[in-house]
Amino acid sequence: MKVAIIGAGNVGSLTAMRLAQEGLDEVLLIDIAKGLAKGKSLDLEDARDIVKQNYRVTGSDDMSAVKGSDIIVITAGLPRKPGMTREELLSKNASIIKDVCANIKKYAPSSIVIVVTNPLDLMTRYALDVLKFSPERVFGMGISLDAARFANLISAELKVSPVDIDACVIGSHGEGMLPLSRFTNIKGVCLEEFIGAEKISELVKRTVNRGAEIVSLLGSGSAFFAPSAAIAAMVKFIAKDEKRTIGASVYAKGEYGLNGVCIGLPCRLGRKGIEEIIELELNKEEKKALLEAAERLKEQYKTLSVQK
Repeated sequence: MKVAIIGAGNVGSLTAMRLAQEGLDEVLLIDIAKGLAKGKSLDLEDARDIVKQNYRVTGSDDMSAVKGSDIIVITAGLPRKPGMTREELLSKNASIIKDVCANIKKYAPSSIVIVVTNPLDLMTRYALDVLKFSPERVFGMGISLDAARFANLISAELKVSPVDIDACVIGSHGEGMLPLSRFTNIKGVCLEEFIGAEKISELVKRTVNRGAEIVSLLGSGSAFFAPSAAIAAMVKFIAKDEKRTIGASVYAKGEYGLNGVCIGLPCRLGRKGIEEIIELELNKEEKKALLEAAERLKEQYKTLSVQK
């Protein structure tokens, strides 16, 4: 199986490393910056003797190299700067996504595409519109990362292993995300059995702001260790047809009363891509918040219509 990663920055190159060490047959890094992807691919291959794994990683600055790819991950785009929201990146990254998707459509029309570029939900919808692939084959990473952050903060608060936490987050990958304590479990027991509403509210707020916190501390660029791990998990579920449940930014076609928007929802991933969108039994407040997040995304997306 061939996996192509477009964008050889921190997220893209770390994703390539994780996938190679997972035993993927062929991993390709592509970046328009001359020599960047090739240099990183050589560096990754030099580690094979040290880690005792015979993986294959190649690099190129030629988009035609994606030909024959089964899965394509798009990390290309401008990173957030301190104080910048994901939405402020919208117009600049839309033009990048447009060019990338035109090449994917030309060279790898049968591929499954995972969008990571921010603002993630809007870029996922934009990629879907440009590619005109079935929605099952175009989706974004987003809330799987947010769920991991929620789990990590819960782990620190309760001093339990994050391995024992099954965190649930839906909504947009940004200020409209909805960490759901009712659907978050620790060894099968609801989070609300362990801590009260005030502490949960604090953890939710910290989860929503986690990305911005990391950006402000880094000073330049954004998170890459956890995002690359989230991407690698999604690729693995697809490549190995695991049919595992994970949060993704997906195009809604009636689920949760949503239509015409890409937003984070739990789904089952397998060899065909999104094989099922799972509907949780949300209460009135949760559903209202999800619908409001979806409406905000729809309004923001209208500004991209001239670029289609």
